[in-house]
Amino acid sequence: MKIATWNVNSVRKRTGNLISWLERTKPDIVVLQEIKAQEPQFPRLEVEAAGYKVAIVGQKGFNGVALLSLHPFDVTARALPGHADDEPARYVEARVATPCGPLTVGGIYLPNGNPIGTEKFAYKLAWMERLLGHARELLAREEMFVLGGDYNVCPTEVDVYDPKAFADDALCQPESRAALRKLLNLGLTDAVRAFHADGECYTFWDYQAGAWQKDNGLRIDHLLLSPQAADRLTAVGIDKAERGKTEPSDHVPVWCELDVAA
Repeated sequence: MKIATWNVNSVRKRTGNLISWLERTKPDIVVLQEIKAQEPQFPRLEVEAAGYKVAIVGQKGFNGVALLSLHPFDVTARALPGHADDEPARYVEARVATPCGPLTVGGIYLPNGNPIGTEKFAYKLAWMERLLGHARELLAREEMFVLGGDYNVCPTEVDVYDPKAFADDALCQPESRAALRKLLNLGLTDAVRAFHADGECYTFWDYQAGAWQKDNGLRIDHLLLSPQAADRLTAVGIDKAERGKTEPSDHVPVWCELDVAA
């Protein structure tokens, strides 16, 4: 089973790119971030024509997440638990049956947090603390799960092309990295690093200053796996070529494959 995450940076602008990628790569489950659309504006007909069932948590003009699946699913969350008044559309979660048991997939659009020293950074850290609590609850089930999405955190200096330039960015703060490490220290596996322990594995290139042409990238899109999912991890990939397409998102898809045979 192939599970992917992609910050599409406006699904209406990237519908052609999205459908082309879906038809070519055929992931089983995809979580999208920054769809920047409410449910009526989402290109549901095009996505369904490609074979996918859809769950949408939209918001007008910004944020917004969606989950696409070739398989039937039950939506288990449309917001990250822990804050009843959390208005931004940043989390969607569903449960899918597989031959070796249920698989839960969560789609995450974690707050950016800039500028540091403001309520935006405090909100980012509080959101990550809530995510930690939810991950603990998922782990208690002792089942497969994948938490995929745009985490807006570069885990280490290797994950940013110029650490000095990002020293004051929320994506690279010690507090942001420590919060992500807490998640991993619960026993989760960073799928990309399970196969590529060292080196650059960028997933984002800014539109400004020729970042793509210079390969000035960041690794901020992650797939974190429960032990039960990590035991079945067989492959990972970053579809870097999508960044070079016409009218691309500034992020590219990241995917992993799980052997879910009974």
